[in-house]
Amino acid sequence: MTDVAERIGSMPLIIRLFLGTVLFLSSAGGLVVEIVAGRLIAPYVGMSLYTWTAIIAVVLAGLSAGHWIGGLMAGPETDRQSVLKRLAGSLALAGGSSLLALVLLNDLAVGLLSSGLGQVTIVVCLTTALFLLPSLFVGMVAPMVTKLSVDANPGQTGAVIGTMYAVGTAGSILGTLSAGYLFISWIGSSGTLIAVTVLYGTLALGCALLAGRRPALIAAISILLLSLPLAGTGIARGAFDSRCTVESDYFCIVIDDFAPYSGRPSSLMVLDNLVHSINDKADPSLLFSPYIQFVDEFARRRFQLDLPGVDFSAFFIGGGGYSLPRSWAATVPGARLVVAEIDPAVTAAARDHLWLDVSASGLEIHHRDARALLQSLPPEPRFDVIFGDAFHDISVPTHLVSREFNVEVAARLRPQGFFVANVVDGARNPRFLAALVHTLALDFADVTVWREMGEGTGVGPDGRVTYEVVAALSGVPDETIHSAFGIRRSWQRIPIADLMDPGEASPVVLTDDFAPVDRLLAPVLFSGVPTE
Repeated sequence: MTDVAERIGSMPLIIRLFLGTVLFLSSAGGLVVEIVAGRLIAPYVGMSLYTWTAIIAVVLAGLSAGHWIGGLMAGPETDRQSVLKRLAGSLALAGGSSLLALVLLNDLAVGLLSSGLGQVTIVVCLTTALFLLPSLFVGMVAPMVTKLSVDANPGQTGAVIGTMYAVGTAGSILGTLSAGYLFISWIGSSGTLIAVTVLYGTLALGCALLAGRRPALIAAISILLLSLPLAGTGIARGAFDSRCTVESDYFCIVIDDFAPYSGRPSSLMVLDNLVHSINDKADPSLLFSPYIQFVDEFARRRFQLDLPGVDFSAFFIGGGGYSLPRSWAATVPGARLVVAEIDPAVTAAARDHLWLDVSASGLEIHHRDARALLQSLPPEPRFDVIFGDAFHDISVPTHLVSREFNVEVAARLRPQGFFVANVVDGARNPRFLAALVHTLALDFADVTVWREMGEGTGVGPDGRVTYEVVAALSGVPDETIHSAFGIRRSWQRIPIADLMDPGEASPVVLTDDFAPVDRLLAPVLFSGVPTE
């Protein structure tokens, strides 16, 4: 046995426990960064299957490269002191690059969003630029800690390596759970990433101290020289300030003043990257969003909501800023308005900032998944309107577009009732829209597609358009609708065949088992045209 092996073999138990703790906590930090990455970029690019795919791929690529480099840095010829120094350096760089990600986030995201690139390309570039290096540097930790542990237990190589894998995996599990269930809700995404930076720095100093006083002094000075300029730049540019008014378990919720645009006291709610609702303080019936006004106008014509004493009920899949429930609670006395909003923080934000009266007569708010809530309700009384407003830009919950869900919806409607959903898809050849219409037509007598007049004007074939899909149990005779009050708007009915390219394959039926929403929306995701 060499002198180095003998020296390492005598490593005290407390030091071995410390190295195990370094691996455990650094692995936890790596997964915290992965979870936080999704929340940090959501206000710029939203969340979708493609977003999480890019994040997971980039983090795994960084960890893989880091494992390889860390293995090279922990070769058989290296002694314990050298490995500890390199371990400290890797952790310090992991912390510095994590802090750098916060400093660069806004400028880099804004630059990419104005580049004309497709959304998927932007997501991949943004994620790679911000989170590859933190993952790479923290990935270097495991091989070096394992090297030290194997040298300390030369006759138990297999057991030591298995233990190190188990410790690292357990740390990753802790990081995933703590980020998703604790830290983001408590201190926000930026605060969580700053905490990870501090953790990495602390572990780096501990490893340097084990290597000796001089390495510890050098490490402390290096960390200060690395962190102080980054921290100062971040503070000066507001990089560490959350963009969110409220950061919930589901969304970055931003409330902004809309009065400069409306000329009236009014506010808007942004969920991640999408303006969801705009409410007027004095007049709940003033609906700024075209698709919400369309639903209001359509329902008022079909059910004569302006007549006194009308028997009317509606179910809302998603609440957001509660623009339409708030409007109908104020203008349709006696209406039953059931809202399924999965995020209680969204309801609280609408109450605190968008003048929602949660105790308004007839308003029932449930913080549950809409499909689960609808299934749990008694079969009677049924609803006149079921409004699907849970699609988040081009992020679509697949369980809310399947035929099985449509059957539930149809069974909950009165004979003259209708189901309406707003859909963002391409101006030309909207494959997801076609699949949704085709699927709805299997269970509804009349399915129509509507678009605001002028919507899509000047938008090329790759542009995005907001459509309103109405599925009714009985025929809808109108071809155009003109607003009767409020903002002057008109909507026209568009045959789905007019939007599709000749020779396009028959649309698929969306089911719980097969709903390829992201694939159908891929042309929109890859286009460089922003959502209108």
